[in-house]
Amino acid sequence: MNSPTLEETAVADGTNKVSRRRFLKRLACGSLLAMGSPNIVQAAFSGFTAHKNLSLAHHHTGENLTLTYYEQGRYIHGALDEISYFMRDYHNGAVHSIDPALLDQLYDVKLLLGVNKPFHIVSAYRSPETNASLRRHSRGVARQSLHMEGRAVDIRMEGMSANTIRKAALMVQNGGIGFYPQSNFVHLDTGELRTWHR
Repeated sequence: MNSPTLEETAVADGTNKVSRRRFLKRLACGSLLAMGSPNIVQAAFSGFTAHKNLSLAHHHTGENLTLTYYEQGRYIHGALDEISYFMRDYHNGAVHSIDPALLDQLYDVKLLLGVNKPFHIVSAYRSPETNASLRRHSRGVARQSLHMEGRAVDIRMEGMSANTIRKAALMVQNGGIGFYPQSNFVHLDTGELRTWHR
Protein backbone atom coordinates (compact mmCIF):
# COMPACT_ATOMS: atom_id res chain seq x y z
CA MET A 1 0.00 0.00 0.00
CA ASN A 2 1.36 3.43 -0.97
CA SER A 3 2.13 6.01 1.69
CA PRO A 4 -0.35 8.91 1.80
CA THR A 5 0.67 12.09 0.03
CA LEU A 6 1.15 15.35 1.91
CA GLU A 7 -2.26 16.47 0.67
CA GLU A 8 -3.98 13.29 1.88
CA THR A 9 -2.29 13.53 5.27
CA ALA A 10 -3.26 17.17 5.64
CA VAL A 11 -6.87 16.51 4.66
CA ALA A 12 -7.12 13.66 7.17
CA ASP A 13 -5.68 15.81 9.94
CA GLY A 14 -8.02 18.72 10.60
CA THR A 15 -5.32 20.47 12.62
CA ASN A 16 -3.07 20.69 9.57
CA LYS A 17 -5.14 23.20 7.62
CA VAL A 18 -2.30 25.67 7.14
CA SER A 19 0.04 23.01 5.77
CA ARG A 20 -2.68 21.79 3.42
CA ARG A 21 -3.30 25.32 2.12
CA ARG A 22 0.40 25.88 1.59
CA PHE A 23 0.71 22.57 -0.25
CA LEU A 24 -2.19 23.36 -2.54
CA LYS A 25 -0.97 26.90 -3.19
CA ARG A 26 2.45 25.55 -4.10
CA LEU A 27 0.78 23.05 -6.41
CA ALA A 28 -1.24 25.85 -8.01
CA CYS A 29 1.81 28.07 -8.28
CA GLY A 30 3.71 25.24 -9.91
CA SER A 31 0.98 25.02 -12.53
CA LEU A 32 1.14 28.78 -13.10
CA LEU A 33 4.90 28.61 -13.42
CA ALA A 34 4.58 25.85 -15.97
CA MET A 35 2.25 28.11 -17.93
CA GLY A 36 4.85 30.88 -17.91
CA SER A 37 3.49 33.08 -15.11
CA PRO A 38 6.51 33.50 -12.78
CA ASN A 39 5.38 36.95 -11.59
CA ILE A 40 2.29 35.46 -9.97
CA VAL A 41 4.07 32.58 -8.26
CA GLN A 42 5.77 34.52 -5.48
CA ALA A 43 2.68 36.66 -4.95
CA ALA A 44 0.49 33.61 -4.44
CA PHE A 45 1.97 32.96 -1.00
CA SER A 46 -0.24 35.57 0.67
CA GLY A 47 0.46 34.13 4.10
CA PHE A 48 3.89 35.75 3.94
CA THR A 49 2.83 39.23 2.86
CA ALA A 50 3.39 42.29 5.05
CA HIS A 51 0.13 43.90 3.99
CA LYS A 52 -3.03 43.00 2.11
CA ASN A 53 -5.26 45.34 0.15
CA LEU A 54 -8.41 45.04 -1.92
CA SER A 55 -10.27 47.12 -4.46
CA LEU A 56 -14.04 46.69 -4.43
CA ALA A 57 -16.87 48.07 -6.53
CA HIS A 58 -20.49 47.52 -5.47
CA HIS A 59 -22.72 46.41 -8.32
CA HIS A 60 -25.90 47.80 -6.74
CA THR A 61 -24.86 50.93 -4.87
CA GLY A 62 -22.22 52.17 -7.31
CA GLU A 63 -19.78 52.70 -4.43
CA ASN A 64 -16.04 52.00 -4.73
CA LEU A 65 -13.52 51.17 -2.03
CA THR A 66 -9.76 50.57 -2.14
CA LEU A 67 -7.87 50.03 1.10
CA THR A 68 -5.33 48.03 3.04
CA TYR A 69 -7.07 45.82 5.59
CA TYR A 70 -4.07 43.89 6.95
CA GLU A 71 -0.67 45.27 7.89
CA GLN A 72 2.31 44.22 10.02
CA GLY A 73 0.71 40.95 11.04
CA ARG A 74 -2.64 42.45 12.13
CA TYR A 75 -6.03 43.22 10.69
CA ILE A 76 -6.81 46.94 10.70
CA HIS A 77 -10.06 47.40 12.64
CA GLY A 78 -11.01 50.67 10.98
CA ALA A 79 -10.55 49.12 7.54
CA LEU A 80 -12.64 46.09 8.54
CA ASP A 81 -15.41 48.46 9.67
CA GLU A 82 -15.28 50.26 6.31
CA ILE A 83 -15.50 46.97 4.45
CA SER A 84 -18.40 45.79 6.62
CA TYR A 85 -20.31 48.97 5.80
CA PHE A 86 -19.44 48.69 2.11
CA MET A 87 -20.68 45.08 2.05
CA ARG A 88 -23.89 45.91 3.94
CA ASP A 89 -27.29 44.57 2.92
CA TYR A 90 -28.08 47.04 0.15
CA HIS A 91 -31.78 46.15 0.37
CA ASN A 92 -32.28 47.66 3.84
CA GLY A 93 -28.92 49.12 4.91
CA ALA A 94 -28.27 46.54 7.65
CA VAL A 95 -24.58 46.22 8.52
CA HIS A 96 -22.82 43.10 9.83
CA SER A 97 -19.14 42.42 10.42
CA ILE A 98 -17.47 40.65 7.49
CA ASP A 99 -15.27 37.65 8.26
CA PRO A 100 -11.61 38.66 7.68
CA ALA A 101 -10.99 35.14 6.33
CA LEU A 102 -13.38 35.99 3.48
CA LEU A 103 -11.27 39.03 2.65
CA ASP A 104 -8.20 36.79 2.64
CA GLN A 105 -9.93 34.50 0.14
CA LEU A 106 -10.57 37.48 -2.12
CA TYR A 107 -6.99 38.60 -1.70
CA ASP A 108 -5.62 35.16 -2.61
CA VAL A 109 -7.87 34.97 -5.67
CA LYS A 110 -6.70 38.43 -6.73
CA LEU A 111 -3.06 37.36 -6.48
CA LEU A 112 -3.63 34.20 -8.49
CA LEU A 113 -5.45 36.20 -11.17
CA GLY A 114 -2.48 38.56 -11.29
CA VAL A 115 -4.63 41.69 -11.64
CA ASN A 116 -5.38 44.84 -9.66
CA LYS A 117 -8.92 45.28 -10.93
CA PRO A 118 -11.68 45.69 -8.35
CA PHE A 119 -13.98 42.84 -7.43
CA HIS A 120 -17.55 43.78 -8.30
CA ILE A 121 -19.71 42.83 -5.33
CA VAL A 122 -23.05 41.36 -6.43
CA SER A 123 -24.11 40.30 -2.94
CA ALA A 124 -22.36 40.22 0.43
CA TYR A 125 -24.10 40.49 3.81
CA ARG A 126 -27.81 39.68 3.79
CA SER A 127 -30.07 40.26 6.75
CA PRO A 128 -32.32 37.34 7.71
CA GLU A 129 -35.30 39.32 6.35
CA THR A 130 -33.62 39.83 2.96
CA ASN A 131 -32.51 36.21 2.80
CA ALA A 132 -36.06 35.00 3.53
CA SER A 133 -37.45 37.33 0.85
CA LEU A 134 -34.92 36.09 -1.72
CA ARG A 135 -35.72 32.47 -0.85
CA ARG A 136 -39.35 33.08 -1.76
CA HIS A 137 -38.25 34.01 -5.28
CA SER A 138 -35.32 31.67 -5.87
CA ARG A 139 -34.54 28.05 -5.06
CA GLY A 140 -30.82 28.90 -5.16
CA VAL A 141 -30.88 30.80 -1.84
CA ALA A 142 -29.97 28.67 1.18
CA ARG A 143 -32.12 28.86 4.31
CA GLN A 144 -29.01 29.07 6.52
CA SER A 145 -26.98 31.13 4.04
CA LEU A 146 -23.51 32.19 5.15
CA HIS A 147 -24.36 35.59 3.66
CA MET A 148 -26.36 36.16 6.87
CA GLU A 149 -23.17 35.71 8.92
CA GLY A 150 -20.94 37.98 6.85
CA ARG A 151 -19.09 34.90 5.64
CA ALA A 152 -20.06 34.88 1.95
CA VAL A 153 -19.77 37.12 -1.10
CA ASP A 154 -20.83 36.89 -4.75
CA ILE A 155 -18.34 38.51 -7.13
CA ARG A 156 -17.58 39.44 -10.72
CA MET A 157 -14.63 41.22 -12.29
CA GLU A 158 -14.70 43.44 -15.36
CA GLY A 159 -12.96 41.83 -18.32
CA MET A 160 -12.62 38.51 -16.49
CA SER A 161 -14.91 35.55 -17.05
CA ALA A 162 -16.63 34.00 -14.05
CA ASN A 163 -15.02 30.71 -15.03
CA THR A 164 -11.53 32.23 -14.76
CA ILE A 165 -12.36 33.56 -11.29
CA ARG A 166 -13.74 30.16 -10.33
CA LYS A 167 -10.53 28.42 -11.44
CA ALA A 168 -8.43 30.79 -9.31
CA ALA A 169 -10.73 30.18 -6.33
CA LEU A 170 -10.37 26.43 -6.83
CA MET A 171 -6.59 26.83 -6.66
CA VAL A 172 -6.94 28.64 -3.33
CA GLN A 173 -8.94 25.63 -2.06
CA ASN A 174 -10.50 27.36 0.92
CA GLY A 175 -14.21 27.43 1.77
CA GLY A 176 -17.19 27.17 -0.54
CA ILE A 177 -17.03 28.01 -4.24
CA GLY A 178 -20.24 28.32 -6.23
CA PHE A 179 -20.22 28.89 -9.99
CA TYR A 180 -23.18 30.71 -11.57
CA PRO A 181 -22.28 31.07 -15.27
CA GLN A 182 -25.72 32.26 -16.43
CA SER A 183 -25.65 35.11 -13.91
CA ASN A 184 -21.90 35.59 -14.44
CA PHE A 185 -20.74 35.49 -10.84
CA VAL A 186 -18.79 33.32 -8.41
CA HIS A 187 -19.81 32.71 -4.79
CA LEU A 188 -17.08 32.46 -2.14
CA ASP A 189 -17.61 31.66 1.52
CA THR A 190 -15.65 30.63 4.60
CA GLY A 191 -17.63 27.47 5.26
CA GLU A 192 -16.55 23.90 4.59
CA LEU A 193 -14.51 23.21 1.47
CA ARG A 194 -17.05 22.38 -1.26
CA THR A 195 -18.01 23.37 -4.80
CA TRP A 196 -21.21 23.58 -6.83
CA HIS A 197 -22.37 24.74 -10.25
CA ARG A 198 -25.78 26.27 -11.03
